[in-house]
This record gives sequence, C-alpha cells and structure tokens, in this order.
Amino acid sequence: MANVKVCVFDAYGTVFDVHSAVRAHAAKIGANADALSRLWRTKQLEYTWVRSLMRQHADFAAVTEASLDFAMASFGRADKADKDDKALRAALLEAYLVLDAYPEVPAVLRALKEAGMATAILSNGSPAMLERVVGSARLEGLFDALISVEEAGIYKPDPRVYQLAVDRFGVAATEMSFQSSNAWDVAGARAFGMRVMWVNRTGQPDEYGLAAANVEVRFLAANVLLGEPGP
Repeated sequence: MANVKVCVFDAYGTVFDVHSAVRAHAAKIGANADALSRLWRTKQLEYTWVRSLMRQHADFAAVTEASLDFAMASFGRADKADKDDKALRAALLEAYLVLDAYPEVPAVLRALKEAGMATAILSNGSPAMLERVVGSARLEGLFDALISVEEAGIYKPDPRVYQLAVDRFGVAATEMSFQSSNAWDVAGARAFGMRVMWVNRTGQPDEYGLAAANVEVRFLAANVLLGEPGP
C-alpha cells in the first residue's frame, strides 16, 4: 500500500450490510426472508448493469424500488391493494436508507483518519441515499467525500465512475486504494488503474483473478489498508 494517498470504499455490501434491511423485518416476511433479500440485491445490481448498457439511467433509489417490487412479487408479497404488503414495502425501502454498518467499519475509518489518510465513498447510491445512510450509521466526519455515480450518469463498473474519485482528489489512480465486497466492482477499479482490495466477506470463489493477485481479505482492517503489520 506504499504511496497510497486516498482509501476509497464502495458503500453497499462493503461499508453497509445490504441484508440488514430485510433482517429488520424478517418476522413479517417469514421463512422466505433471506431468499427475498438475496433476490432483491441480485436484481438491484442487474438493473444497474442493464440500464447502463441501454443508456437509460435512473438513480439508485428508483432501481432499489424496482428490484424490491420484483423480489416481493416473486414471493407473493406484491399485492398493491393489500395493506400489509404496502406497509412492508414502505418499511423495507425506509430500512434500506438506514442500513447497519459492518462492526469493524467505524474503528477502521477512525484509524485511517488518525494516520492522515484521505477517505471517500464511491457508490452507485444517489447523493441523498449516501448522506442518509452515513448519517444513520454515525459515520459523519469520517469520509472526506461521498461520491455518487449520479455525477457521471452511469453505473459501475464504467470507467467514468472511477474517474470521479481521481478528479475529486486530484491524485493518480495508482495513488488510490479501492475497497469493495463486489468482485466485479474491484475488477472494474483494477482495470481503471487503482490499487484494489476485495473484501470477500462471505468467502466467495475467486473471480477475475483477484485472489491470485493477493488482494483478497475477509473484512476491513486498518493495518492492512495502511500497509502495517498485524498485531
């Protein structure tokens, strides 16, 4: 990590637990809660890629709503005339705005700031979504910038998205370390020229040669990001 001046983080799945929204309402959903959460996330990402390819951008809030509607319909929970279904939909969308941060995140960010490292989020999320989730997790002041793809009008892994971080900080891509739990996102940043780290929280098989390139970790750790030896 020598010569890294900025640590850039993906938000959803890396800093924030995307499945915490459904967990908060699992009792109302029942046995299909985990499956619904996984499908919601899968479709959310799929819709960003499809919209990028079609050149028909809609912000992440709209994509999140559309993907939830598909997931709920897949499990028979999308009756618009049903008060319970309508209330559940509203509750899940609200919960997505206040996702839990992973337990190690606050301490890692504080350690980076104390070491003089610049930090940022680079996310598919809209500016309003990012401000809300960062605030709800009490991470204000721990990021120097919250950068949304809305500035580029296209989703990751388009190179124009990663360029936003370079432009914001005025440093070379090679002076940035990009962290994401999404292998495809890490691959995109690596192709752009950033230093990268795959936060493989769930132990997924290697993709894009990331594990072979020795850029895989199971969780965020300040000593790793700062290039220091562990305890």
